[in-house]
Amino acid sequence: MNQQPILAVRFTRPHADLPTRAHPTDAGLDLYAAETVHVIPNQVTLVPTGVAVAIPAGHVGLLIARSSLAVKKSMTLANGVGVIDPDYRGEIQVPITPLDGCRNLIQAGTRIAQLVILPIALPRLDVVAELPESVRGLGGFGSSDDA
Repeated sequence: MNQQPILAVRFTRPHADLPTRAHPTDAGLDLYAAETVHVIPNQVTLVPTGVAVAIPAGHVGLLIARSSLAVKKSMTLANGVGVIDPDYRGEIQVPITPLDGCRNLIQAGTRIAQLVILPIALPRLDVVAELPESVRGLGGFGSSDDA
């Protein structure tokens, strides 16, 4: 039987919102801005969520950009995808940057990112002289294109 992991959540700010799923089967939990923040052009702004979590052992938390933030507000995560390790217990803060170079405002309570929890492998490293052969071999980016 496959037991569903538990994500322990602790509030770090008084008016923070609990992460939510819009639909029960959504992969990501929506994270909300815990305070109103000004996003400055050409800078990364850390937006506090007011929550800290305990990612289950053997898992990783990935901070993923919300498409609506990019489309409606022209902002995205500054680091592409954020990684939350299972032993981190601090407040989740989302690094936001404007895509259009304009100043912007994120209101408290705005959904700013998604938290996706995934199982991870922790392989042992083995330094070798040669790697096993593969069909792709040394082919790089675009090597499988039909062009």
